[in-house]
Amino acid sequence: MESRDDLNSILPYLPLLIRSSSLYWPPRVVEALKAMSEGPSHSRVDSGEVLWQAISDMRQSLSLSARLLSPSAPQGYALLFDELIHGRESKRWFDEIIPALARLLLQLPSLLEMHFQKADDVVSGVKTGLRLLAPQQAGVVFLSQELIGALLACGFFCLFPVSNRGAKDLSVINFDNLFASLYESYSESHESKIRCIMHYFERVCSCMPTGTVSFERKILPAEYPNSSTTAPDADFWSKSDISLCAFKVHSSGLIEDQSDNALEVDFANKYLGGGSLNRGCVQEEIRFMINPELIAGMLFLPRMDDNEAIEIVGAERFSCYTGYASSFRFAGDYIDKKTVDAFKRRRTRIVAIDALCAPKMRHFKDICLLREINKALCGFLIQRKSWQHQNKGDNEIQLASNDEDSGLLHTETSTSHGAALDDAETNRQKQASNFVRDVEGSDCMDHEAVGVATGNWGCGVFGGDPELKAMIQWLAASRARRPFISYYTFGAQALENLDQVTKWILSHDWTVGDLWNMMLEYSAQRLYKQTHLGFFSWLLPSLCSNNEAI
Repeated sequence: MESRDDLNSILPYLPLLIRSSSLYWPPRVVEALKAMSEGPSHSRVDSGEVLWQAISDMRQSLSLSARLLSPSAPQGYALLFDELIHGRESKRWFDEIIPALARLLLQLPSLLEMHFQKADDVVSGVKTGLRLLAPQQAGVVFLSQELIGALLACGFFCLFPVSNRGAKDLSVINFDNLFASLYESYSESHESKIRCIMHYFERVCSCMPTGTVSFERKILPAEYPNSSTTAPDADFWSKSDISLCAFKVHSSGLIEDQSDNALEVDFANKYLGGGSLNRGCVQEEIRFMINPELIAGMLFLPRMDDNEAIEIVGAERFSCYTGYASSFRFAGDYIDKKTVDAFKRRRTRIVAIDALCAPKMRHFKDICLLREINKALCGFLIQRKSWQHQNKGDNEIQLASNDEDSGLLHTETSTSHGAALDDAETNRQKQASNFVRDVEGSDCMDHEAVGVATGNWGCGVFGGDPELKAMIQWLAASRARRPFISYYTFGAQALENLDQVTKWILSHDWTVGDLWNMMLEYSAQRLYKQTHLGFFSWLLPSLCSNNEAI
């Protein structure tokens, strides 16, 4: 065990110790967890206040300072368990759920050992063990739902080390800020976030799911070594003669409720999960609350660079909800009926792509348009029915695009620098020379029939233009050879003509290059104040006339 690179990379971020090839809790932590596992009659943990004291004692036993946690966390735990939830529910938590979570934590060392024993056999030739997947290090991690449950329980008890996470650009993972925010600025929406997490724990404690979730860091090669400039370049888009894919407009409905088994876009923060474990309560945070297994990725996936995306397959949904932001409310149990693949992952595919956050006019600059379309392309690129990889170690796992003629290398990284992407012809030569081995005996998801379900990515507070962002995602999905894009407008007035515009473009057989070049021309006019029209009205003046008539 001690010789495993994957374990050694993640061990500093876990609360466990290792000796003689075995992971273990310190004795005093075992003693505390065993007492909690037998209920309040043994542990005396029968209130939020006492629960926090037990958490503090365990952190001290792990030589982890409670001072590194939010100072309002004790009041937050006390507020929830001693005031906000009813007596019967609170009693159930201390009599049943807390003991069950303690038992799960006692199993964490053995669950991790079992995980690493099996990690090399999940996909032939591909490392899937839990490890730090740093920026510019492509790779995939497979975790059982039971192990995820134990890791999230560790977060609930605030047992993860925190002092070393910031240096690696890792998100917060303990739940102290989540509970502290409840006390510092109470809102029903924030209480509902915590209730989603509580409901998840209630479900897994009553019946532990037996599936698997995969977390993949996807990378487009950087154009220059040690550069954040992303590839492909503008010519790649301007000269593309690929046809645009089908475009479905939904003026109502939600991405997570789509019925096409499409890739579902997470409007992500560059730090995966964004404010999920803090005060955030918009698209990404809501998704992480109703599918809490997504939170596990925050443990080992640092912030995304401009040429990166994170794809998560198999996360189960546990909760229903209503509303958005301040109106968000937990609305009870959700039974996820998605089928599973050969890896026991639910056929729920979620891709996290972080949009540019900048003043609105900056979004019309060529460099910003290129950044956004390449970010979306990285997220949308289609995998084959198998992982394809170079046999050169953990840092060079390659996930190939289904677009054989494009010359795109979906993922190619080096331990010392980013791979160069000079031009399409060079990459065709690279692709031809790459050693590729298919996954043996696996029946992965049929990505060739999988479209993209998305919406107003990077709009709102990020300053993006809804009309251009819709077109950018359409171009990226088309270039990635996705068969369709399902676009949820969430009732945005700026997109009331989206269906009409996309039908007009498709009726004129525009290519990816045609639409991209038209966007560049429009954006230049916006930058130089030669037009104040939206893209749709600029493209089809009749739309502007019709709106004025109305």
